Amino acid sequence: MEAVITVIALLFLLFVVLGVYATVKVVGAAKRGVDRTISQARRTVEDTTLRAKTLAQPGPLGEIAQLRLQLRTSMRATQDALHAGVAEDESLKESLGLFERLSVHGHELDDELKRLETEPDRGALVSRLPGLRERTERITQSADALRWAARDRAHRFADDELDALSAQIDVEAGALRHWTTEPKPAASWPEAPAADAAASDGQTWPDSAESRTTEEPTRPAITPPGTRPTYPWQKKPRPESTT
Repeated sequence: MEAVITVIALLFLLFVVLGVYATVKVVGAAKRGVDRTISQARRTVEDTTLRAKTLAQPGPLGEIAQLRLQLRTSMRATQDALHAGVAEDESLKESLGLFERLSVHGHELDDELKRLETEPDRGALVSRLPGLRERTERITQSADALRWAARDRAHRFADDELDALSAQIDVEAGALRHWTTEPKPAASWPEAPAADAAASDGQTWPDSAESRTTEEPTRPAITPPGTRPTYPWQKKPRPESTT
């Protein structure tokens, strides 16, 4: 009895632990989904604000907003391309590691540009713009190079696979069109019994009337007197009176 109670208690404890684990996993997944949604919404708002600043604020402030927008767009596109490609091509892990190192410089530059948006000294801001522009171009060019190299590699693999598939299809199509013509046996007509019998006797046409009369016994055309047949309904002839 004690053993049964112990087993039941262990099972109950196991179910409780599994329930807590599943709850934690669900809550964690939900939290990550919420954080991802919030991050995407925040990025969308920031990008929209930067686009508005490039149009509404000409001069150094508008150029800084343009540099931030260019940097963020390039880095985000490269990140998405590498993360999508590494799931199918493990050789992109090294490229992803290089991009993470490049992202450190990109985040530093973005933070610096963001601080300069509130810089009151316009002269100092103008003097620093050439260096900021050069750093932005170097980082975006490196990110673009990684992104386009990953895309070209994926396209190359797709082209090679398509070439191999096309060659296999051509071989299969040729095999399907390769057939041999063998002589077929001549079709025989059903045999007619009458025709076979006639052919075996050397006769190919039906019997004529003359041939039938030669084979049948001749019958007299006129029945001789005294041999005429009598029938029951005929009266017997009376003898002639001598008186």
